[in-house]
Amino acid sequence: MAGTLVKICGLSTPETLASAVGAGASHVGFVHFPKSPRHLALADAAMLRRQVPGHVKAVLLLVNADTALLAEAVRTVAPDVVQFHGAEPPETLARFRAETGREAWRALAVRDAESLAQVAAFRGAADRVLLDAPATALPGGNGTAFDWSLLAGWQAPLAWGLAGGLTPANVGEAIRLTGAPLVDTSSGVERGPGIKDVDKIAAFCKAARL
Repeated sequence: MAGTLVKICGLSTPETLASAVGAGASHVGFVHFPKSPRHLALADAAMLRRQVPGHVKAVLLLVNADTALLAEAVRTVAPDVVQFHGAEPPETLARFRAETGREAWRALAVRDAESLAQVAAFRGAADRVLLDAPATALPGGNGTAFDWSLLAGWQAPLAWGLAGGLTPANVGEAIRLTGAPLVDTSSGVERGPGIKDVDKIAAFCKAARL
């Protein structure tokens, strides 16, 4: 799909951030979740965030952050978007948007067709939902995909993106099958847990735009 947005998540070094920006990513993601191999301290995320050019949006991923951590994260990192990747209810996102004026995204696990019904609850609360594979060891970044055929004919009630198991080899097909307006990858452009590969980042961005 022409104009597909691309988010490269879990970036942790200036080199890989520069690679994502140079390859045309529309969004770059930083993870603040200690259990993740992509975890960054807020100060480190802030350092990288300052290197993001104005035409690219910086996304900070948090998992079930309490009010104090959320406020500290926004103050320290100043992200364009906070990606809520836990069990946060619509009310949390709506309040965050109202209080900060920043975008709020919510990751949602897709197990079956019925699980798509949960998306509607976030209409008016989230700026975008990310449809992801169900959590395993971690809430995300596990390199697994859900059944994309579940999205055939689906009418999204708000802006959305596709995540989970996307790689340079399959992202083009994923876009063709789902019509995803945004694709999000993390482990799919790594050579090891948390270790991004600049060549894979470039290949992913190129494949998403063919």
